[in-house]
Amino acid sequence: MNDTCAQIGDEMTANAATHDVPVDRVEVPEPPATPARPARHSDYAVLLRRVRDAGLLDRRPWYYVWKGGTLLLALVAAWTAFVLIGDSWWQLATATVLAALFAQCAFLGHDAGHRQIAGSRRADFLIGALFGNLAIGVSIGWWTSNHNRHHAHPNTEDADPDIMGVLAHSSVRARAGRGLRRLIFRYQGWLFFPMLLLEGASLHFSSARAIARRDIPRRGLEATLLLVHAAGYLAIVFLVLPPVQAVVFIAVQQGLFGLYMGTTFAPNHKGMAVLPAGDTTDYLRRQVLTSRNVRGGMVVDTAFGGLNYQIEHHLFPSMPRPNLRRAQPMVAAYCAEIDVPYCEAGLIDSYAQSLGHLHAVGRAAGPARAE
Repeated sequence: MNDTCAQIGDEMTANAATHDVPVDRVEVPEPPATPARPARHSDYAVLLRRVRDAGLLDRRPWYYVWKGGTLLLALVAAWTAFVLIGDSWWQLATATVLAALFAQCAFLGHDAGHRQIAGSRRADFLIGALFGNLAIGVSIGWWTSNHNRHHAHPNTEDADPDIMGVLAHSSVRARAGRGLRRLIFRYQGWLFFPMLLLEGASLHFSSARAIARRDIPRRGLEATLLLVHAAGYLAIVFLVLPPVQAVVFIAVQQGLFGLYMGTTFAPNHKGMAVLPAGDTTDYLRRQVLTSRNVRGGMVVDTAFGGLNYQIEHHLFPSMPRPNLRRAQPMVAAYCAEIDVPYCEAGLIDSYAQSLGHLHAVGRAAGPARAE
């Protein structure tokens, strides 16, 4: 499996540096269908039936009661410690803890957005609004809309919002850049982690913009919760700390929050197949060939909020987080059965593959030039 993952990564990096190859030209050719083997169009249906029969799509309410309750207590404890520590540069340690807790809240908001928790649109929205809008200042409505587009068209040109930002994921996009954008594309492999320090600010800005543009339902409730978060966050920080320390605390806490979020997202799709606009690859292959899993046991599972099982999550977005680990061997075995490459890498290797891809694409941009 490691060799397969490395081979896929090498092929994608080579394609990015030279010419983009549609995913249907990267797939392993299938042998003719036999009575013992499902036809291509029913591959996903067979896997779905196996997963459902194993009970892996069933809700896990008590897991989320424990997870959510523990996280809320940790947030209360961290903010209480912040008040008790008071005027001290030791608050930068508190900022680090709160950055990690904010990311864990975002993971719960993610699960709620996919209706993994309650399975009810209204209940999961309220849970997402609690852990998203109120706890960390990120709109659950904006995030869900944006993220659903990503799931529908992962790594697809002009369709996946996650690859239409400040980075280039294909040589076509890299060569199209001009001026400052082209310069960023050129050095994006080096700039990637520093730019993640701005990801927290970007999430807040996008949430506020969605409210202002009336892009989301329940706009009034979401706006109210975002304002309550902003007012409470700024009030407690500036009441406890002098101005300079307060500004530094916010910069560190929000910067590390963004860095944490970005480092959990980076290995998921970077360096995997980039599909052309209008691609018609079937659902199972589209999700598997554009995603990468990250190994690492329970520590990585917790740190990544379950997103290290990116293939299983993309195939079954509503599958509760604790079931992803159980589904992984079943999905990997089925992909081998139908000759679909399944990419799984260790933590360090996954970052090496992702950054290697960004560097390769960046070279295609060439020197920056004016419009």
